[in-house]
Amino acid sequence: MTKELYRYRFAAEVPVEEVEASYLLAVLATESLHGEAQTRLDAAHYLDPNTRALVIDAGTQVGRDLNRLFTGFIAREFGPDAFDVERVSNQQQCKGVAA
Repeated sequence: MTKELYRYRFAAEVPVEEVEASYLLAVLATESLHGEAQTRLDAAHYLDPNTRALVIDAGTQVGRDLNRLFTGFIAREFGPDAFDVERVSNQQQCKGVAA
């Protein structure tokens, strides 16, 4: 079974701690939309500080909303050129980031 995943990679000047804080803010916003329990069940991610990458599962409506919120938050906080995002499947090589 193939999952829909999004991989974010951040420029060197973006603090990884701030990326994690933005992710947590997006989780809180997602909980407002879907509830805490559903968000805990459906919001999966993996952050690798060494490669400056974050993978978020978008295989559910919760995951898709979480990705939208996170993308909006980081674009406003760091600027649209401070990160790249790409859609990957769990069958693809995540190049240094486990998914």
